[in-house]
Amino acid sequence: MGEMQGREIEVEATNMAHGGESVARYEGRVVFVADAIPGERVVARVTDDAKKSFWRAETLRVLEPSPHRRAHVWPEASVDRDPADRPGGADYGHIELGHQRTLKTHVLTDALSRMAKIERDVVVEALPGEADGTGWRTRERLHAAADGTLGPYAARSHRVIPVADLPLAVAAVREHAPLDERMPGVGDVTVLAPSVGDGARLVIGAQKPTVIRERVGTREFRVDDTGFWQVHAAAPATLSAAVQDAIDVELFDPKAANLDLYGGVGLLAAAVGDRFGSGVRITSVESDARATEHAAENLADWLGAAVVTARVDSYLRRLRDASVGEAARLAAATVVLDPPRSGAGAAVVDPLAALRPAQIVYVACDPVAFARDVALLAGHGYELTGLRALDLFPHTHHVEAVGSFRRA
Repeated sequence: MGEMQGREIEVEATNMAHGGESVARYEGRVVFVADAIPGERVVARVTDDAKKSFWRAETLRVLEPSPHRRAHVWPEASVDRDPADRPGGADYGHIELGHQRTLKTHVLTDALSRMAKIERDVVVEALPGEADGTGWRTRERLHAAADGTLGPYAARSHRVIPVADLPLAVAAVREHAPLDERMPGVGDVTVLAPSVGDGARLVIGAQKPTVIRERVGTREFRVDDTGFWQVHAAAPATLSAAVQDAIDVELFDPKAANLDLYGGVGLLAAAVGDRFGSGVRITSVESDARATEHAAENLADWLGAAVVTARVDSYLRRLRDASVGEAARLAAATVVLDPPRSGAGAAVVDPLAALRPAQIVYVACDPVAFARDVALLAGHGYELTGLRALDLFPHTHHVEAVGSFRRA
């Protein structure tokens, strides 16, 4: 622990870093400052001075506010409160919504410029829902303090913060969240509102998973209540349409060995099937066995759909030994991938590019990991031909991107 930790410093935030913190300088050193907006002068408390190259700090007081500063959508996260008492999960909640999207655009385009040497204009698109960016979360996780008080964790620690409401949540989750109950020893409680059925349900602690149903358009998907499903109420339909639009029809071959990587319960494979018909051949690959069980049922409408339980990198490495005919079908393939926040990385991009698929549609939830993978794909001769950015997480720093690639 250095001598600066806990000290108050006055800084000017100059731009927004990936991760939701502003960038400032103090006596030449970079400081990442939470809860500040580029253009503001703030008094911040240094929370981490362990690294030589940069420090971290939290805003205590705003001396010169940005014209884009608003009262926080979550009163408990207001800058008036001690940073240790501010709940996490809405790190852009003090920024006017349109400006949030401007900042997200900057983070994405800056990452592409720095890491992939690509200059690209993109507009972060709003999703259907409340005009003020609240009321979209269909799942909220609460944690239990030692005395059983339930609430979110503080922004940068595992302290449980009692809150009166969950403004980012859909109405059913807000109504059913047990914010004033005590549940000692449960660990955490997830409150979720599936799109099929009434109201919300609670998953308490390490409860056995229960199958719920989620509707996207006219189609229903089976998914575990503890399993992965997009959090924004409008996200499954929005992403399905975005993937359908990102596929170049001229390059699509329904009889090719099309792939849906990190396929989960089959949402995007179904989007491809719905766009191109029941005869489409597509294999969904996912490492979680419960998810692939559901995917097999969710994709039963497509005769050519197959589901494989495997790690994506090892599955792709196995395909290197494909027969001549299968190699040709892979070279004609459309590949959709939706990796976790860490991105695909070389372990997946290298064997994937070696199969030489006709086109790749990449759904990304982390702009920096995406930009790194764009550079890796470029090294294998794949150019970014289309890019959209979607505001799947209003009032947070997260942004979703959908990139289309073809062999140059």
